[in-house]
Amino acid sequence: RIFPQGQFVAVEHDGTVVGSASTLIISLTPEYAEHTWCKVTADGLFTNHNPNGDSLYGADISSHPKYRHEGIGTMLYGARKELTIKYALKRMIAGGRLYNYCEHAGIMSPLEYAHEVVEGRIHDPVLSFELDNGFKFIKILPNYLTDVRSLNYASFIEWKNPHITAVASMLK
Repeated sequence: RIFPQGQFVAVEHDGTVVGSASTLIISLTPEYAEHTWCKVTADGLFTNHNPNGDSLYGADISSHPKYRHEGIGTMLYGARKELTIKYALKRMIAGGRLYNYCEHAGIMSPLEYAHEVVEGRIHDPVLSFELDNGFKFIKILPNYLTDVRSLNYASFIEWKNPHITAVASMLK
C-alpha cells in the first residue's frame, strides 16, 4: 500500500511466483551512512518511505531455488533500474548479505572478504551477482541483519542512475 510501484513479482507462464523484489525510496544522511535492514525499512513495514527521497532502496530480492540461474534476478534488478530512472532518483542502493563470509571469517575480515570478491578471487553468490548487475561495492555494514552465514555483515552497494550522472556532469 505504501509504495506499490516499487514492488515486483516474477511469474511463470502457469502463474507460479518465481521471484520478487521489494523497494522503497529513502535519503540517507550522510549519503553512505551505516544502517541496519530493520532501521532502513522500518522493520520491513516501509512506513519511512519518502517519495521526496533521492535513492531507491532494495529491501529484498529473491528467486525460487528451482528457477535460479534463469535470469529472474537480473530481470528484477532491471525493473528496479527502470524505476530509478523513471523517478529520476540519483541511485539505487542496498545492503547485501555476505553469504559465504562464514567460510572465510577465520582468515580474513569482512572488508578483506568483500575486496576478494570484488577482485574476482572469491565467488559470493550475493555480492558477485550484485557486481555482475552493475553495482559498486561501497563499504561493509556491520550488524545489518541477524544472519548466520554472513555473521551479520552486509555489503553496502550502489548503482548510480546514468541519466542523473550525465545531467549533473553537463551542468558543471
